[in-house]
Order: sequence, then C-alpha cells, then structure tokens
Amino acid sequence: MNKNILYIAIAVIVGLLAGWLIFGNSGSEANANKDVTEMSDTHDHSGESANQMWTCSMHPQIMQPEPGDCPICGMDLIPAESGADGLAMNEIKMTDNAMALANIQTTIVGNGTMSEDDGIISLSGKIATNEENNAVQASYFDGRIERLNVNYEGQKVNRGQTLATIYAPNLVAAQQELLTTASLKESQPELYKAVRNKLKNWKLSDNQIDAIESSGNVRDNFPVYATVSGTVSEVMAREGDYVKQGQPILKVSNLNSVWAEFDAYENQISDLKVGQKIKVVTNAYANKEFDATVSFIDPILNNATRTVTVRATLKNTDDLFKPGMFVTGKLKGEMMMTNEVITVPASAVMWTGERSLVYIKTNPNEPVFEMREVTIGNRNGENYAITEGLQKGDEIVTNGTFTVDAAAQLQGKNSMMNQGKKEDAMMPMSEMEMEFSENFQRQFKQALKPYLQMKDALVASDANLVSAFAKATSESLKSADIKSLGSMEQSHIKKSIEMLDAIAANDNLENQRDHFVILNENMVPIAMSVNGTDAMLYVQKCPMANNNKGAVWLSTEEEIRNPYYGDAMLTCGSLIEEIK
Repeated sequence: MNKNILYIAIAVIVGLLAGWLIFGNSGSEANANKDVTEMSDTHDHSGESANQMWTCSMHPQIMQPEPGDCPICGMDLIPAESGADGLAMNEIKMTDNAMALANIQTTIVGNGTMSEDDGIISLSGKIATNEENNAVQASYFDGRIERLNVNYEGQKVNRGQTLATIYAPNLVAAQQELLTTASLKESQPELYKAVRNKLKNWKLSDNQIDAIESSGNVRDNFPVYATVSGTVSEVMAREGDYVKQGQPILKVSNLNSVWAEFDAYENQISDLKVGQKIKVVTNAYANKEFDATVSFIDPILNNATRTVTVRATLKNTDDLFKPGMFVTGKLKGEMMMTNEVITVPASAVMWTGERSLVYIKTNPNEPVFEMREVTIGNRNGENYAITEGLQKGDEIVTNGTFTVDAAAQLQGKNSMMNQGKKEDAMMPMSEMEMEFSENFQRQFKQALKPYLQMKDALVASDANLVSAFAKATSESLKSADIKSLGSMEQSHIKKSIEMLDAIAANDNLENQRDHFVILNENMVPIAMSVNGTDAMLYVQKCPMANNNKGAVWLSTEEEIRNPYYGDAMLTCGSLIEEIK
C-alpha cells in the first residue's frame, strides 16, 4: 500500500516537471517575443514623414515637396512643421462619419483618352452679310428724290433696275449746255466733247445723252440705276430727301455667301486659328450641320464683352441663312488635338471669379485633404481639361467638394473664400534669429551709408543716382566676409547683392522700386540683427507699395519720406520699428 502511494507521488512529480519543461519555457519565449513585438509596434515613427513639405521662414505660403530655394527671396527652404494632429499647415482631416454623411467621393486623376465629341469648343454667333459682297448705291448728282422705287429692306433688285428718280438742277443746266454746243460741234468739237463728258461723269449713258440731243428737250428728273444685283439690306434715304452727289441711298447685299460671326472668350483664343474646320448649326435646321472654315479672327478684343470675333464664310445659294439668324459653331480646339489630356469631372472644380480650385487627397489611407489651385482648359461634356496644377495619379474630391471647403473654412485653413493674406503669414522681421560676426557687422554698417543715399535718391525719383548708390552698396557688401556665416544669413546677403546689382543695372525708376521691395525684405532683417548702429535707424512701411501688400525700408529720420512713390505720396507710411 505504502509502495503504491510512493509510486503515485513520484509519477505526479515527474509529470509536473515534464510539463514545466515543455510548456513553461515556450511560454517564456512567447512572452519575450510578445515584448519585442510590442516594442516594435510602439516604436515612435513621428519623426518620419512620407509627405514632408518644405517652406520658407520669410514666406510660409511657399510649400514645396523637396528642399530648395524660396522662389521669392532665395532663402533656403526649411522643413514645414506639422500641427498637433500631424497635418501640414493647410491640410484638413475629416472623420469617416462626416465623409459618409456628406457622401464625399474621390477620383484618381488620369490621362483620359479623348472621344470624338470631346474637346469640342462651342461658340455662339449670328449670321451677317458678307461685307465683301456689299455695294452702296449712291446719288451721282445733287438733287431731290422725287420717287424711290425700292423702299424697304429685303427687297430684291437686279442690275440695271431703276432705284430712284431725282430732280437735279445741275443736270438741267448741263443739258442746256449740251443743246447749245451741239449746234457748234463742227466748229468747236472740243467744247462739245467736254460737255458730253460732263454728263457722263454724272453717270448718264451715251444713249441718254443722244436722246436729249436728238429730242432737243431738257429733262427735269433723272433715274438712278442699280449697278449690282442683290437684296436691299439698308434703306438710307426717303422720298423727298435732298441728297448730295455721292450720298448713299441704298445698301445692297449679295446673299449668295454670308458670314457666320461668333464670339470667342479670352480663354478660348489659344484654341483657335484661321483655317480650322467648323460645323455650323442653327435652330432653323436642327438636323443639319453646315461645314465651313474659320477665315478671320479679330486681332482686337472687344473691351465691353471681353470677346474676339471669329468669322467663317458660308455658301448661301439656296438662301437658307438669313442675316441676324442665331447660329452655333462647333470646332475642336488646337490644344485638344492630342489624344491624351488630363481631365476632371466638372463637379470637382470650384470658382472664386479669379481662381479655379480643387481639393486633393494628400494621404491615400486617410481622409486628409488640401486645396489646390488649377488652370482649366475647355469643358468637354461633363469634364474639364486641366492644363496646369494636377498630374496623373493625384486623387481629388469629385463629390461633396463644397462640404470639404466649408470644413476648411471652419478650421481656418485655406479655402475658396479664405485664401489667406500672405503678408499676415510672414514671420515678423524682429523674430528672425540671425547671427553675424563682429567683422561682418562693421562691414555692414559701412554698406548702410550708400544704402541710405540710395533710399534718398528714390525719394527724389532720381534714377541715375539710385543706380550709382546701389552699385556702391553692392560693392561694399561683396567685400564683406560671409564664409563663416550660417545659410540663412548668407541667403539674405546674397539676395541683397542680387537686388542691388539689378537696381544698379536698371535706369527705369519703377523697376528699381520693384527690386527695392525685395532688397528690403533681406536688408532690414540683417539690420535688425546687427548689434548697435552708428545712428538710430527706423524701419518704416508703406501699406500701398508692392501692389497693396506693403513694403518696408530703413531710414535715419523718423519723419516719413516714401521711397516707393516719391513726391506722389511723400508722407505715405508709418513707423513700425526702431533699431538702436
């Protein structure tokens, strides 16, 4: 009995030991693996960004996907900071619930193949008379219209038809001269010939002159005959009117060919050229298309309508087209002749009057969006051609665009109605931290002397002096040792020299002032970082300069003397900073 109990106890102990060896060790290993996995999963990736953007410390509205120089001031771009939510400055993130409620849909932009009907430009216009086939019927002599045989527009006339009868006192006197000289034609043939030619100049035919001479009677009224066949398009005189020689009576148009004149807007001009095929349609013949060719594009823009006239000539031997009839012209734009273009649904594009905007999805895995400005081409059915601003592979919002824009407005991000003020976004100059060696600071103070003289020359609007002092300032800065300075400091100095050289090489005062704006965006921060100047310096600003964006300058006088406008607005500006 005791032996059995002993055997059982030994078996239990051995079983427990074997179980620990088999399962306990693997469990520890699993726990170790779990710890490693958790450590790996919780590793901080916040410093890594697949969508790192680069910006300028002076112009934070500049955003580029890679390092480089600021296109405005030339400074080195720095990494753009993300917000607490991990988004870039103008990105907006929406919840999945908001996306579903607003039915926001996106589409990946691709190169859409144009169908036969895509890329068609539609122009509205009217039928007009062909001015090349118009003729004006005028009176050949002074007189009073006794009878007008053609007195309404649209009336047909034939060449040789009597248009009007005119009482002409001058012709009465000329006929009497003819009858007198006819009896002397044997002795004075030259005089007789001169009188006949006088009557011919009034468009009397030889038969009419012979009839007067043979009858011996003077006629009071003379007919005016049509010189062309056509349709009366304008009646320019009435019965009883007194007319002068050469004064128009009727305008006759040959409607065997007519003009179709269309209005093309500015954004369509680049797609049009003389010689293009155009199909003309009209409501009068809804099921017909008439082929024509663009024969003329007006070189002058109509300031009232902001359009140019595009003309095509149509055959009209069947008298189908009536002047004044509304027509539509359809042609394929020059820019749409290629088979592949970037197109987006019309629902994706928003307009502000000056800009065309879309929202792109910046993170393919999350509902993160950002506004982007694009340049659109012509509308192709329900799509717009995009000429600039998007590339193949971009994902854009195609449904619910205005909902996304409203969310951007509520979050204070760039939106359709809130473009953001660039000048407000700029870093205050006093907050720019730059360090300069004592040697450079001494050299910079020397460069300030010709700079201030250049500023005074701009106030006086003396372009020659401006150039001279700009050259002196540039030479002074070029002699300074900047090798030991940081990249931001060197960028400001190099940009200052570039602007000074541009001012020195230019004798146009307005161009000099434009460069002076950018010069001060770089010179003023340097001056504010220098420890002590020889005299008190004042940073002054004109709010109207630089297209109402404002521009600054340095002065040793507290009183405002505006270098951007001179005498035109001498005291325009304000003091914004003192440099001691």
